[in-house]
Order: sequence, then C-alpha cells, then structure tokens
Amino acid sequence: MGSVEVVERTTTGWAATDPSGILSPYTYTLRNTGPGDVYVKVRSCGICHSDIHQVKNDLGMSNYPMVPGHEVTGEVVEVGSEVTKFRVGDVVGVGCLVGCCGNCHPCKSETEQYCNKKIWSYNDVYTDGNPTQGGFAGAMVVNQKFVVKIPDGMAPEQAAPLLCAGVTVYSPLHHFGLKQSGLRGGILGLGGVGHMGVKIAKAMGHHVTVISSSNKKREEALEHLGADEYLVSSDSSRMQEVVDSLDYIIDTIPVFHPLEPYLSLLKVDGKLILMGVINTPLQFMTPMVMIGRKTITGSFIGSIKETEEMLEFCKEKGLTSTIEVVKLDYINTAFERLEKNDVRYRFVVDVAGSKLDQ
Repeated sequence: MGSVEVVERTTTGWAATDPSGILSPYTYTLRNTGPGDVYVKVRSCGICHSDIHQVKNDLGMSNYPMVPGHEVTGEVVEVGSEVTKFRVGDVVGVGCLVGCCGNCHPCKSETEQYCNKKIWSYNDVYTDGNPTQGGFAGAMVVNQKFVVKIPDGMAPEQAAPLLCAGVTVYSPLHHFGLKQSGLRGGILGLGGVGHMGVKIAKAMGHHVTVISSSNKKREEALEHLGADEYLVSSDSSRMQEVVDSLDYIIDTIPVFHPLEPYLSLLKVDGKLILMGVINTPLQFMTPMVMIGRKTITGSFIGSIKETEEMLEFCKEKGLTSTIEVVKLDYINTAFERLEKNDVRYRFVVDVAGSKLDQ
C-alpha cells in the first residue's frame, strides 16, 4: 500500500509566552475534525477579565504558550460525520468550556459547567493530550456539544460577550427562580458582567439598583443601561434607605471587599450571588445572614442549555452588549485598558478582520 501523507492543520493565534502576559503571533496545529467535531473559522472574540488572570498566571496554573479567548463567534467551515446540530455556513459560538466527562451527576443533569473533569477552552489539556487554545486565533475545532448556534439576525460581535458575561448573569437568575417580573435586584460592579446584569435583569422586568464605589458611572448606569437607581456604597444615608429591600444582589467585584454592607440591603431570603474570582478570603458576621435567612452563594458561567436559552431571550428582547471593537494588533493595549476598567463595557476583537501573523 502507498503511504498516505497526513497534512497537519495549523492556525495562527495571539499567545502569551510567559507571565508578563504580552501576546504575540503564534502558529500551532489544530486536530483534524473528528466525527463529533465542528471546525470553526473565528470571526469575533470578546476579552474577559479572566483572560488577564490566566495570561499573567495570577492563579498559579498557567501553561505557555497560551492563546486566550472564550467568547468566540465564528462560522462553521467543516463538520464531522456524526454532527447533527450544525452545518457548514452556520454562525456559531463557543464559550468557556470545550469538554466534560459526560458521566457525573452535573453532566447528566445538564449542568456540565460543574463537572470536575471539565475542559477549559484554553490553558487546559484536551482528551487527545494536546493543549487547548482559545479564540484569539484564526480557527478552533470544538466538539458539537460545546457549540451553540447564534440566532439569526444577531450580530456575531454583539453575541460574543453573551457567551461568558451574558450567561454568567442569566444562569443564577434562572437557577434560583429569579426571573419573574417585579423583583428588586442589585448589581454590584459595572464591568463586563455587571453591564449585562443590568440589561438582562431589566429585560426580565426587575427594578435594578446599580451599586458602585463612586459616582463615576451614574449617568451611564441610569441613562445608557436603563438602571432604576444608582447607589454609592460609601453614602451611608442612601445605603440605609435601601436596607431590607432587595431580592438579590449580583456581586461582580473581582477584588477583596466587605460583604456586610451589601448583606444588609437584602430582604428576608435574599441572595448575595458572588461572581468575582477573588483569591483572598472574604468575611462576615453570622447574624448578618441568620437574621433574615439570607444566602451567600456563588454561580459559575452557565450550561450550554442555559446559553442557548439566554441567546434566545436576548434575541426576543432585542438585547445587545455594549462593546468596543478592536483588531488583534491592539489586544495588548486592550488588556491594559481592561485592567484599569477603561472600557465600556466589553472589548471584542474582530479576529476575521485582523492580520493574524503580524
């Protein structure tokens, strides 16, 4: 028999090569499209705060070279023989995960984001032993289970932040039964996740109070994002007026902060839902949660099922994310600006319109 030459498929992405976190072009191989795989040409990819943590090794678990990016939209260019959900030409999204075990309780109950063997879109190892690489690149090969269809009429760059920031907010509201209209919610921190929190909660018919450390974002919160109230956490008399009035608070602050001022704003059975990745312990006095039967809980991204529901919800309500579109050659500046909170509210990289290798 003649030998068949297997041509390796490559793509170029922007990778960090050490904890300085500076990204530069890097060419690597992609696996060939397996029976259950979808080969996606990347169009856009959002920049998430966790991308900074990862490229700078803030969590101590980074492997290099690392191509970050887990708010990916693109176009299907090839599907495996067993793929039923997608066809060539579909506009699709890929979020934070690209694999799970499929056998554990979370996987069987469609909450695979809590699988202990989940595989991250980047800075992880795939089942074939190769490192996973993210969306600041020309292409990705992803198992169909972790790919979602972007609804018709939704712009891909608009949909990108929904795949992490959007579902991160939607998931706890859905899970904790906080979707009915008329609820009073608080959004703590107005970054990428916080801005989606305001929009999604308002679209559900909630009365939304944005809570911030300064007055800087008052006009944006009330006029651009449509929040009902704006509260500066250091204004004790205004904070006092809101005591015992909120059904939930979505806390997106990614650094150490006291919890007690916010616990006091919750009504009986109110929930403080933590979403910021903080590597120092937080503290509170137990009567703050006992008197009022309050809950401090956390929530982590969302399932593929919730992502699909959330995309439909956003389409039905005409919800979009507020973004600043940049090219790949601007990505290091964008990371620097994001660290200083200098973006309204999410950077999205136009990957398809960028020169990948320079």
